[in-house]
Amino acid sequence: MTLAVDRPLATVPAPRRGRTVDDVLSTARSGLNRLYPHEVLAAVAAGAIVVDIRPQEQRVREGVLPGALAIERNVLEWRLDPTGPDRLATAVDHDVIWIVVCSEGFSSSLAAASLQELGLWRATDVVGGYRAMVSAGVASVSEQAAHSRRETASLATL
Repeated sequence: MTLAVDRPLATVPAPRRGRTVDDVLSTARSGLNRLYPHEVLAAVAAGAIVVDIRPQEQRVREGVLPGALAIERNVLEWRLDPTGPDRLATAVDHDVIWIVVCSEGFSSSLAAASLQELGLWRATDVVGGYRAMVSAGVASVSEQAAHSRRETASLATL
């Protein structure tokens, strides 16, 4: 039995050299207004929402980011698309400032660029990610986020 992957690809052009991950990352970052860790507090005070995209196992190992929404990377776009049926209540429109955080600031750049593709034009990330925030002493800065205070207050009434 001949599998489709074994048949010659005579009608398909030869593959061209793909871009490297560094090329893709550079392109993604070129459209972002990336924040340094010390800038996150002011952005949160202005209404930005911090999203931690690290997998649960990594958050357990490295530490949680108090006040951030924990949304794993594989469902990020579905949760933040304000037009989608699976969106979070905080994904109210395309003007929300989403600050995406990963461990070291690489995958968060790609994720923020993907959010911008959805029209979330203010999406960005943090240079150096969670680890840089810890080093700068601002890993709990998002506890002061308005959405975090609202959620804490609503839980207190249960």
